[in-house]
Amino acid sequence: MSGERILASYLVETPLDPAAVAEVMAGEQSCGTFTRVAGETDALRARARATVESVQLLDQAVQPSLPNALLERRRQAGPWRRARVEIAFPPANIGANLPTLASTVAGNLYDLGEVTGLRLETLRVPAEYRARFDFPRVGIAGTRRAAGVPAGALVGTIIKPNVGFSAAETAELVGRLCAAGVDFIKDDEVCADPAHAPLAQRVPAVMRVVREHAERTGKQVMVAFNITDETDAMRRHADLVEREGGSCVMASLNACGYSAIQSLRRHTPLVLHGHRNGFGALSRHPLLGIGFQAYQTLWRLAGVDHMHVHGLQGKFSQPDEEVVAAARDCYTPLAAGQARDDTVMPAFSSGQWAGTVPATWAAIGRDDLLFMAGGGILAHPDGAAAGVTSIRQAWQAARDGVALADYARQAPELARALAFFGAR
Repeated sequence: MSGERILASYLVETPLDPAAVAEVMAGEQSCGTFTRVAGETDALRARARATVESVQLLDQAVQPSLPNALLERRRQAGPWRRARVEIAFPPANIGANLPTLASTVAGNLYDLGEVTGLRLETLRVPAEYRARFDFPRVGIAGTRRAAGVPAGALVGTIIKPNVGFSAAETAELVGRLCAAGVDFIKDDEVCADPAHAPLAQRVPAVMRVVREHAERTGKQVMVAFNITDETDAMRRHADLVEREGGSCVMASLNACGYSAIQSLRRHTPLVLHGHRNGFGALSRHPLLGIGFQAYQTLWRLAGVDHMHVHGLQGKFSQPDEEVVAAARDCYTPLAAGQARDDTVMPAFSSGQWAGTVPATWAAIGRDDLLFMAGGGILAHPDGAAAGVTSIRQAWQAARDGVALADYARQAPELARALAFFGAR
């Protein structure tokens, strides 16, 4: 039955029978409620009710992971059983409606009185249903073409300081970063349209130096301007970037919402760089929220071209295996048998520098990615150009299977990076 349906898997915790709870979940998110009502015929249920595909019992806990007032009022005792539940939803209930899809698979389920923990882990869609949504306009191959990088990892950086620079100061830094040899530059997520560097000034100033660099060298550096705002403003900002010859815009996905990102995707042909800031609030608790596979599925249905995955051995809380799994999710088509490529480019960031390259290469085994280093480039003791060079040297060493310390004997920029950052 699940072949033509949307299939969601959940991790649930409950002191009740997990199979019974799974049936509550299926009913609540399709045609049911806590009791059968008039009009809820057997024929309607057969057509519109979500179905429980499987319930896999896992372990149990002696205490609930989350408070639950309903169970407390009932003096419900443990143990609190954990199970993996798969539920299939009829696409006809939802249509090509991304906010409603999200509300169906990750809505009121979190508030159910039967559970003391619930996390949406994976989301699979049929090919026909996937085709009704937006695809990346540019994707991996188009990003390579636009940035002029036919092979190798795209080495990028982030404007630092995060905020505070004027438009002229930002443009001056971008000019230095272009000269340093980066492929990609992005705004920080907290710098969108500030009073000290409004986009109306910053975009023309930055693109002027990007164009001048391209005229001198033939290299068109990709700049992801953070245009996060309300929907109409984002459309205007994207138009400005396009008029100035830019190739990429960035939006904070969680802050903007599904409808705004869909509207932006349909409005602009530019690369859409999806920033996931705030994802930790949705994902860090192991029995609450959403896993990255399901999360990135929803945003890829909105048509983004890039997705942030954080970085290996980085400064944030995610374990390396979670980062690796996230990158692999980006490389995986959303639906089996679909006609069009909808893979997206993962963006590695957070505490990245030359020393984190070998772990990235070993785990991913390909260089269709954005490797973004802020401090790892801008704080290199010999300057940004040396920082970029050290990262490229590290990539070459990793691809050649040579330890960084050995490669650094003939690579002074890498040697300096290892001595400086490695001692921290």
